[in-house]
Amino acid sequence: MKKLLLLLLVASTPLLCIGQNRIGRFTAKADSLLTKKYNKVTYDTNYISRPDARLTLKLRTNVSGSSFKIQTHVAEAESNSTLNTDHKATLSIGASYKGISAGLSLNPSSLRGRNKDYELNVNAYGHRYGIDVIYQDSRTLSGPITFNGKDTYLERGVTDMKMLIVDGYYAFNGRRFSYPAAFTQSYVQKRSAGSWLLGLSYVGGRIKTTDEKPAETSDFRFYIGHFAIGGGYAYNFVIGRHWLLHLSALPTLVVSNRNNIESDGVRWNMDTKFPDFILTERSSVVYHFNKKYFAGATYVLSNSFLGDRRIDMNYAKWRVRAFLGIRL
Repeated sequence: MKKLLLLLLVASTPLLCIGQNRIGRFTAKADSLLTKKYNKVTYDTNYISRPDARLTLKLRTNVSGSSFKIQTHVAEAESNSTLNTDHKATLSIGASYKGISAGLSLNPSSLRGRNKDYELNVNAYGHRYGIDVIYQDSRTLSGPITFNGKDTYLERGVTDMKMLIVDGYYAFNGRRFSYPAAFTQSYVQKRSAGSWLLGLSYVGGRIKTTDEKPAETSDFRFYIGHFAIGGGYAYNFVIGRHWLLHLSALPTLVVSNRNNIESDGVRWNMDTKFPDFILTERSSVVYHFNKKYFAGATYVLSNSFLGDRRIDMNYAKWRVRAFLGIRL
């Protein structure tokens, strides 16, 4: 038996070496391609540069939330409500190697059973193109409602909300202006620069009552689905040797919508009223202690302003992120 095991080990050794060599060659080739892409210069080096390090590690804390402000005026009935989801806080650690990033997040409130809301954020920022994709699944929408002068309160768990937000941009001055320098720190903005932006936005989802609603509350479903296009401006202020401040605003005009409301089986469509629009605002502040260490915070807000002769609505989704990073 021992001789058989020895023979199998001797016979498999060349195969293991071949496998290791192939893995090594594949890894080396992949790293070479990443390095070539990472070092490719498509920008003005007087304004933008790559960090000296190839690996960046970041510790981040995120706080996010959303709100609905709704006014209805149907026949003799009028209502006014301001509803908010619970704030969601997460801790995360991220790593970026030659432009390829990955991260892991932890929600302390979810572990304690206090907040079961789910949120997914996908962000990709480039000099020319960039996109934010946010998906939210929440049952914590709550707040005061005034109906024909009578005040009530919408409790958590009465509604189920699922929303998808997509905000994309094209920066015309991508050679000198860098969104990644402000939001991902994969580049460094060396001199102040700005850019006009072209933007596309989509907000879609629905809010409906759940089985936990009070018996006297009507069944309703609110569907949102609108697409917008527009333009804005962004600027990176380089202050001294250490500070970077970013400000941008991107308003987009709604050109198509499928918004509708259903209450106790009665449905009506929301017409597009000029100017229905979506306003995406971004800001960031980054402090570079030196070439190795940096810290900062970012803020992203998407605001939808919609309405027709029966309803006016403002839906806002925001996220604040603070971070501490090191380059190796």
